[in-house]
Amino acid sequence: MPIPCHSHNDYWRKVPLFSALHVGCVGVEADVWLVDGKPGLYVGHDTAALQPNRTFQSLYVDPLVELLHRSNPHTEFYNDTRRGVFDADPDQTVVLLVDLKTDGAQTWPEVLKQLEPLRSGNWLSYVEDGVVHMRQVTVVGTGNTPFDLLTQNTTYRDAFFDAPLGDMWEDPDAPTLDLPRPSNTSFEYNATNSFYASTSLKDAVGLFFAGLSEAQLKIVRGQIKGAHRRGLKVRYWDTPSWPIGLRDKIWHTLMEEGADMLNVDDLKSASEKKW
Repeated sequence: MPIPCHSHNDYWRKVPLFSALHVGCVGVEADVWLVDGKPGLYVGHDTAALQPNRTFQSLYVDPLVELLHRSNPHTEFYNDTRRGVFDADPDQTVVLLVDLKTDGAQTWPEVLKQLEPLRSGNWLSYVEDGVVHMRQVTVVGTGNTPFDLLTQNTTYRDAFFDAPLGDMWEDPDAPTLDLPRPSNTSFEYNATNSFYASTSLKDAVGLFFAGLSEAQLKIVRGQIKGAHRRGLKVRYWDTPSWPIGLRDKIWHTLMEEGADMLNVDDLKSASEKKW
């Protein structure tokens, strides 16, 4: 069953991509590197971890293509491409968060090139003439991804931006009815160019030891309100992994306040929670 969890540093898993999908995570993260003189993109936390056989295509693009082919067989009963990777919810998209670690202007075109097998299968969520069409895989660029380059094509694009959640705070106590109703393009970051709105929880609220204070909760609520008015999904990273009690409390608090995606390292624990 799909659950709102994002597999942080997914490439560290024993089996990247599949470990996350196995527990129901609907989002995975790949740190990608463009290496001078080498074809393709390499996946790893830093350059010391890069290996010739661990590429963006081999760990993520090709396995997703194979999974989607298996989910959409051509038989006498079925001949379509509309099903995603989760049998329990075939309409659920898988978010592929691509964290660019090398120069964005050089790396982003290579990311788009590497996505061609998914693009040719019509499996990528896209925007055409200002209308968002959700498909089985939604690609989101973060890290060094250049916003201006990602949005350069104003008529069609099949990748989205990870927008800065810290810039979106709105007074959570102000009645929403008093605010102007936003259109798709009312804000620089909106649903036609971005998918997530993300920030480090520590950067957003500062230090916390036993949970979030009322002042910290007001920051979280204001950021979530601003992101949701822009049509974006909220994701906080840099959440505590220890002690377990604090981790679980923060997880539940964020989800109760309206965060859309839980950034997790411990997949098993996340899959056992009731969200």
